Amino acid sequence: MMNGLTPELALALTLLLPGIGAVLIGAADRFSVLRDAISLLAATALSTMVLALLLNHLAGGSAQIQLTPLVQGLPIFLLTEPIGLVFATLASVLWVVITVYSIGYMRKNDEPRQTRFYICFAIAMACTMGVAFAGNLITLFLFYELLTLSTYPLVVHYETDAARHAGRVYLGVLLSTSILFLLPAIIWTWSLTGTLDFVKGGMLTGKIEGPQAALLFALYLFGTGKAALMPFHRWLPAAMAAPTPVSAFLHAVAVVKAGVFTLLKVGVYIFGTSFLSAMNVGEWMMWVSAFSLIAATIVALRKDDLKLRLAYSTIAQLAYVTLGVSLASVMGMVGGIVQLVAHAFGKITLFMCAGAIYLASGKTKISDMRGLGRVMPFTFGAFLLASLSIIGVPPTGGAWSKWFLMIGAAESGHLVMIGVWILASLLSIAYLIPLAARGFFLPLTGQEDRPQPQGQEVSLIGKPGLQEAPLWCVAPACLTAALSVLIYFAGPAIAGFVLPALRP
Repeated sequence: MMNGLTPELALALTLLLPGIGAVLIGAADRFSVLRDAISLLAATALSTMVLALLLNHLAGGSAQIQLTPLVQGLPIFLLTEPIGLVFATLASVLWVVITVYSIGYMRKNDEPRQTRFYICFAIAMACTMGVAFAGNLITLFLFYELLTLSTYPLVVHYETDAARHAGRVYLGVLLSTSILFLLPAIIWTWSLTGTLDFVKGGMLTGKIEGPQAALLFALYLFGTGKAALMPFHRWLPAAMAAPTPVSAFLHAVAVVKAGVFTLLKVGVYIFGTSFLSAMNVGEWMMWVSAFSLIAATIVALRKDDLKLRLAYSTIAQLAYVTLGVSLASVMGMVGGIVQLVAHAFGKITLFMCAGAIYLASGKTKISDMRGLGRVMPFTFGAFLLASLSIIGVPPTGGAWSKWFLMIGAAESGHLVMIGVWILASLLSIAYLIPLAARGFFLPLTGQEDRPQPQGQEVSLIGKPGLQEAPLWCVAPACLTAALSVLIYFAGPAIAGFVLPALRP
């Protein structure tokens, strides 16, 4: 670690820095430039702390903090371990990117309540770090619920009737699934084992079996509403009433990623792959996840609103992770973790591109976006690269996640799931690629595509002049699109990093 910075202090600062940032952002309310600078500085400082913890882990170190227990025997407990470090690194780095993007978007669109917006971002990031570094279920549950509450003001940002309705759906689904399913699952686990600490290889062997084990697993899967498994997915498209930076934050940085991360932690450290496989616990949940994957993909095909199409795409892509957990194989879990990373870079790019298109053209409907790629080549080029990653085309990060998931399906004997993933990928091509094709190869809306006299033809590829969104919005999207490709080369390294935590 750095001079004077112990691993324990760095771990504590991952929660404190965003909190301090939120206070300073509020204090700088009347000074917009200072407020935005503090937001960016807080994001950069957090990513620095998380990277320090990652390097410490790679050097063989570890860190943990135990705070005053909520109830006797159940302390607030933070620790570093491979899966949490992957999530924390991903979220903290993308917070820097989405902060840069937000500054450009919020200023260009002259959005209201910008100070509250940045304060809630910072608080939500502190909660995300709490989820990532939780050392037991009670700590994870606490920060998981605080994340829901801290992001509610972001969902209702516009304070219109539509925004308030979206907020009610958001809170209603996420809080009800937590209270009705997740909390009982945690209490049941405590009654079986006498502990809520995460244990390598799981801790339920010999404690529960048969239909009861399957029921407990189902409570965790449906109780983690942020993973948007059907039928508890309605909050995700409803939340699209928020500004585009919020959509990107919810989908790629914090909320939905906290959901599937929770399922991965439960699958690895509560049940364990050996127990899931021996008890055949995830068999029926595998089919529920497969249905969610295909159904959400089909719905996405029918949506003309770009943000809604991307929202249902996220529901489908999250189902890849729940499928990976349900396969009850080590490689299935690896595929789920790599999917967590690849989807984050791909989806944040797609949403930032959607926002850039809106800022530059005012268009939100895909049917209105013909020809825009000619005047917005950087935005549409970034959208195309990110789409290829979501689909799983090499050389993009999404190719590795699908590959590992297919190996996991073969390992567990569920070869039919390979067919499900192939079908889903083909459908993904159908709802993502046409947008880029319309943008680049069709004339701009309102332009007539008439035959020209010989020798006077006008190339349909000609550019009438760039009309891109502000640089602060376009550059982050281009960066994350490039990272979607670079992740391809890091896929095996990510797998190797998490494998020791997955094997009993």
